Amino acid sequence: MLDVDALGPQGTYRTRNREPVATMAGDVVAELSIAPPLYVSRALRAQRSVRALPVHEREAALAKAADIFATGVIAGLDFEGYAALASRISGVPISVTRAGARSVISGVGAAFDAVGPARPTGAVQDWRDERTRQGAAVWARRGEVFAVLASGNGPGVHGLWPQALALGYRVAVRPSRREPLTAHRLVHALRQAGFRPEDAVYLPTDHRGADEMIRSADLAMVYGGQSVIDKYAHDPTVFVNGPGRAKILITADRDWREHLDVIVDSIADLGGVACVNTTAVLFEGDPAPLAEAIAARLSSIAVRPADHDDAVLPTQTLSAATALAKQLAVAAEGTTALLGADQVVAPLSDNCAALRPAVHLLSGPDVAKLNVELPFPCVWVAPWTRGDGMAPLRQSLVLGAITGNDNLIDDLLAEPTIANVYRGGHPTHHTAPDIPHDGFLADFLMRNKGFIRD
Repeated sequence: MLDVDALGPQGTYRTRNREPVATMAGDVVAELSIAPPLYVSRALRAQRSVRALPVHEREAALAKAADIFATGVIAGLDFEGYAALASRISGVPISVTRAGARSVISGVGAAFDAVGPARPTGAVQDWRDERTRQGAAVWARRGEVFAVLASGNGPGVHGLWPQALALGYRVAVRPSRREPLTAHRLVHALRQAGFRPEDAVYLPTDHRGADEMIRSADLAMVYGGQSVIDKYAHDPTVFVNGPGRAKILITADRDWREHLDVIVDSIADLGGVACVNTTAVLFEGDPAPLAEAIAARLSSIAVRPADHDDAVLPTQTLSAATALAKQLAVAAEGTTALLGADQVVAPLSDNCAALRPAVHLLSGPDVAKLNVELPFPCVWVAPWTRGDGMAPLRQSLVLGAITGNDNLIDDLLAEPTIANVYRGGHPTHHTAPDIPHDGFLADFLMRNKGFIRD
């Protein structure tokens, strides 16, 4: 039994209110401390009371933390032990969990370099820069305390918020109860590497505690579904990471057969659970042969337990998997099921099931259906014409454009609700340090201030 305690400004805090953490098979493997709202508010107040560490100390500590996360034994777990347990708890395949955990290592180690592309070329990072004698913009924090309400669909989300530490913020992290281990391991590593307890706190908490975190912090980043988007839509201090609703558009001047590999990879890689996985494919022509080819590829994926090295599909408790299948069946009404809801649930035991891929063919680009995103490989395939325009393509974190039409690329980049455009043979889950996810995090955390000195 692993004790996953809160990590506050005064160190480890084991609360009286603790919750069991079970694997998808139903085995209880850990106990999670649940911090009350009062403790949360006091922790963030303590964070606000300290100044940011000097830049050189932050840079050195982040590099060291990446190494500790990768090689250290933390809370009794080495890297492989942590990844295996996180996979069993979250249901994300072990290979995907390992890859996500490695992306945390690279994200932490490269946090200083990662914020660089977001800084305007005319701005300086330090007012002591000689350019400020003539007047310049200084890149400055918009606050001091940053709260993160993390998701549990893979370790990779924890590779982003260390950029806030690089910029001098003190960070408070609320982990997902679905996967509380990555943030716990990372905050331990940061503290062992030289960050003070006030610089990064780990606060498992309930909804009241989460609301208190957002109230007490200067800025916050939250993950969630449409209800979360709606809740914080008009709050400029909250950066919302919602459903990705990533799409691929193939125009008539391109042969989809030449791009089938990247289409299937975009749908199914990372277990299909990530916000950057493709949920809709639109084709300027008859989409039926394309949908059939996608279904043939996805149906060949073998069902494996999450801890199997060859596992591709995510797992859920049997009851949760059944509920998802029912949700899909309702959403898919009026479509042609090539891989339908009736075959999604693949029992692995009495308590656990893998989620097989789903493929549905639409008669037209129904916006409501194209934007239905579920946490497994699930894709909607529809026709598209120039007359349909941008409407079916909006609200996309990534839009993969397989086209030779330069004007269309201009239109996609001009559409405010499309965050990223990948042209050609690049999967929608592709990432690179210079490519923003939903804008650069530093765009939200920083601002330019005018400054001149003698």
